[in-house]
Amino acid sequence: METKLPPASTPTSPSSPGLSPVPPPDKVDGFSRRSLRRARPRRSHSSSQFRYQSNQQELTPLPLLKDVPASELHELLSRKLAQCGVMFDFLDCVADLKGKEVKRAALNELVECVGSTRGVLIEPVYPDIIRMISVNIFRTLPPSENPEFDPEEDEPNLEPSWPHLQLVYEFFLRFLESPDFQPSVAKRYVDQKFVLMLLELFDSEDPREREYLKTILHRVYGKFLGLRAYIRKQCNHIFLRFIYEFEHFNGVAELLEILGSIINGFALPLKTEHKQFLVRVLIPLHSVKSLSVFHAQLAYCVVQFLEKDATLTEHVIRGLLKYWPKTCTQKEVMFLGEMEEILDVIEPSQFVKIQEPLFKQVARCVSSPHFQVAERALYFWNNEYILSLIEDNCHTVLPAVFGTLYQVSKEHWNQTIVSLIYNVLKTFMEMNGKLFDELTASYKLEKQQEQQKAQERQELWQGLEELRLRRLQGTQGAKEAPLQRLTPQSLYPFSCPGVQRETHLPLALPEWLLRTPCPAQLSLGGDEERQWWSWQQNAQPLAAGLDKGKLDQEAAIRDFPLPRKAGLRAAGGLPPSAPGLGQGHSAPRLPLPRPA
Repeated sequence: METKLPPASTPTSPSSPGLSPVPPPDKVDGFSRRSLRRARPRRSHSSSQFRYQSNQQELTPLPLLKDVPASELHELLSRKLAQCGVMFDFLDCVADLKGKEVKRAALNELVECVGSTRGVLIEPVYPDIIRMISVNIFRTLPPSENPEFDPEEDEPNLEPSWPHLQLVYEFFLRFLESPDFQPSVAKRYVDQKFVLMLLELFDSEDPREREYLKTILHRVYGKFLGLRAYIRKQCNHIFLRFIYEFEHFNGVAELLEILGSIINGFALPLKTEHKQFLVRVLIPLHSVKSLSVFHAQLAYCVVQFLEKDATLTEHVIRGLLKYWPKTCTQKEVMFLGEMEEILDVIEPSQFVKIQEPLFKQVARCVSSPHFQVAERALYFWNNEYILSLIEDNCHTVLPAVFGTLYQVSKEHWNQTIVSLIYNVLKTFMEMNGKLFDELTASYKLEKQQEQQKAQERQELWQGLEELRLRRLQGTQGAKEAPLQRLTPQSLYPFSCPGVQRETHLPLALPEWLLRTPCPAQLSLGGDEERQWWSWQQNAQPLAAGLDKGKLDQEAAIRDFPLPRKAGLRAAGGLPPSAPGLGQGHSAPRLPLPRPA
């Protein structure tokens, strides 16, 4: 077997094997012209999607079904079904054109025959029909070429083989809807495995295929009673995987549409299985990112449940409040729309149970800066039935929303919202004027109290800030102040009679010492006064040494002899926080030797 060698390419960088080829120097462009979104190469899907047989025999046209006698009709029908089981590669537009046309003509003829001819569907042809349908529609779906596919913005990848696939789906639908169709015979071939593969096809990106699958699955659910529970169970599994694992499945909207009609046919009272499906599947479906794609169908299913059993209303509304979006305004608008649909069918006895948490959330929506959210919430008061429920429970609803309405009417930037709020306030005033006046007075009183508290809080913080600045300035002054010539009169804020000698003192003295008065102010006498003057006399030689530069300031502060402070403190001249006064005081302090 000859091995093909790869084509020669531009050599790559030796330091990075396997990377893209290095362009020649004359081709280097410093400015990249590639778009931000990289172009993805088109994949060949033939291996998984089309299963094209390259060695197949060429198809030849067969006689028309209407031209053969009735005795040969079923044999010719089986041959045409076998012809339609041949697959072609539609990625190559010019390959096998004759065979594709023969198959298309045969499929068209089968669709017309099943839809118009009676007696053609007999038991021997059932296996051939199911085999032909399975070969054509069941396939492994290719992965999406765009991992970040957005159904609302991006164009879906359409099925290349749709010219044949559409006719197969149409034939299958006509087969199920035919008056000659026998479910008792078909159930041998349309089993659980068949249904499971049919459900997997709902992940197709082609909306045309999903539309056919939706109708076909609904017909299967109606015809095969034994498969109903299995179909519901597999739909539950698909939804749960979508919610908690992948968050990607293209056919959620179509499956919910089928379930909407199924829920509409549930018998009363509802089974526990159905209630669990509502609480554990449908309500959590509101939390997914792509809610906008299937929200209409989901809301319809929820409303159908509430019309069947009104006692489920409280569970549904509290579940919606649990999953209420916080940052996505588009989802908030959808939630408000669904909530209005639920309130349209709610019973007054159930409304009483959920009115307070519900209208607290409505009030938060009214205060939203996004005008569409606020506008959608205010539209609740345009619904006559909801307005009647609010009027019957005004004493609970009005206190829950009054403060928000009053505040937003003064602050909202959108004049449309302000006018709508004025209309709502006017409606409340007409409902219960006395309660409205009481709430207005209490709201103004609360605002005054809040303003007073805010002012007190601001003054407290301002005082703390000023205290911090004073302490910061005192600390910096003590560290950076130079020596200057001071007199006892300038050191203390009052006169000291009898003190004439100038003394050089360092400014880095303790704060308590700078606030210490002289003996004349303290009215000291005896030994205490002599200690004070002795301290003044001992300070002169040290100050002279500081002037001559013989001592540094730190040594001066460390060795400076200070008088005993017992008498000063007793006379009120020292603060309680003065260092060295308390018993067991462990803070750093200056030495206090007795003066000679």
